Formats: sequence, C-alpha cells, structure tokens
Amino acid sequence: MMFVYRAAEALLSGGIIAYPTEGVFGLGCLPNDVAAVQRLLHLKQRDAAKGLILITANPAQLGGWASLVDGRSVPAPDPMHPVTWIVLPGPYVHPLVRGEHSGLAVRITTHPIAAAICDAVDSPIVSTSANLSGKPAARNRFVLRRQFAQHVDYIVPGDCGPVSGASEIRDLASGNVLRPR
Repeated sequence: MMFVYRAAEALLSGGIIAYPTEGVFGLGCLPNDVAAVQRLLHLKQRDAAKGLILITANPAQLGGWASLVDGRSVPAPDPMHPVTWIVLPGPYVHPLVRGEHSGLAVRITTHPIAAAICDAVDSPIVSTSANLSGKPAARNRFVLRRQFAQHVDYIVPGDCGPVSGASEIRDLASGNVLRPR
C-alpha cells in the first residue's frame, strides 16, 4: 500500500490529506501541527470553536491526547456503527483541535486505510468530513476531487466504508448521544 506511505509523508511534511473513512471522506492533518490545523479550518471554512475529531488505529495511540474518564476505556469499535467518543483532553491537545469544548472527540477507526495511515505516522490524525462547512460531505471520489483536488496535498485512493454519513457522537462519561447517526 504505497499510497499509505505517500499519505504519511504528506502529513509528516505539514500537509493535509483527503482519505476514506467508515462513512464519508475525511480531511486530515497531524493534530500537533498547528499551522496545518489552521489551514484545514480555513479550507473547510469551519468555525474553530466547533473543534475537530481525532481518529486512531488503536487506543494506545491516544496516549497524551486523551485522558479516559473514571478509568473507562473507549469501547471497541463496531464497523457497522462507528461512534466518536467525547473524552477528557490530554496534555498534547491544542485548543484549535478541541474548539470551545471541554472534551475531545476521538474515534478508533475501523476503516483499514484510515487505520493504516494512523499506524504509518504512529499518531492519531485529525478527521473532519470532506466538505465546506454546512455542505454535504463527499462520499465518492468524483465529488471529493472536484471540491478539494486543488487544496489538499494528497488524496488517498480508496472507497468509504459501508456506513453512510458521519459517525454518532457520544459522551464517554454519561453515554449520552450528542449527535445521532
């Protein structure tokens, strides 16, 4: 999967990538690269107060990024029902990633390409839907390329997973659904 290494190279060089996830194409960068996060927010025309999601291949990659609530761990992911969990932010989290929220949104991805990218950079990556703020997210490569080919550093080949739309968001401490599927 040479394209995973190209995506990792783009990320490690401060770039933004577009890549498939469980339900929609995502735009991402490394969460510790403040300039890339700012560029991503500008590209999406997204209000920084809304915050961003981090995806990871496994819970170990969240070390320093997320503090688990009352010793609770993020539940194992379900490929047919992806859930993004709100957890306490760890010391690595820049305010631009969290936005105006006291919590941090994280998801253990079940998409093999997205997980391979996280593994290649040995880090969570920012994951926000590939769309301009308020517009529908891209679910196919044609729409993705038309909207973002000129604005991202690399488009990762591949297809979105079996789910249509964005993931559900739940609070880890309470279990409350903050955004239904």
